[in-house]
Amino acid sequence: MWRKSSRSNGGGNGDCVEIAVDGPSARIRDSKGRADATVAAPAWGAFLAMVKDEIRG
Repeated sequence: MWRKSSRSNGGGNGDCVEIAVDGPSARIRDSKGRADATVAAPAWGAFLAMVKDEIRG
């Protein structure tokens, strides 16, 4: 199941990144291009940790 961030398209330009969790990894794609890439669990976890740290400031 592909999910889009609630913050996507904030600029009104239609740009969006979608994520699909696939077992221990995640698939990521540009909603316009539809080609996707798979990110392994350790890299996905590190990405999420970095984003959460940025949000907390």
